Amino acid sequence: MATVNFSVPEDVKAAFDQTFAGSNKSAILTGLMRKAIEDVERQRRREQATRAIIEERDGSDPVSCERLDQARRAGRP
Repeated sequence: MATVNFSVPEDVKAAFDQTFAGSNKSAILTGLMRKAIEDVERQRRREQATRAIIEERDGSDPVSCERLDQARRAGRP
């Protein structure tokens, strides 16, 4: 297991210590770090998907509003 040293504002440390008194703070920080990593990775995937959609749309012909309406109604009872 690795040891990590961070500098945080004193008020944040005090609030963290008070909020998580009696808890395994290493486990809490590990969970928060994992969540932060997942959040960043999720955001990157969203950005990649958005870019892919935009690139796909850039290569396609425009569709009229009437054509979109027809497609929406197709197959509806």
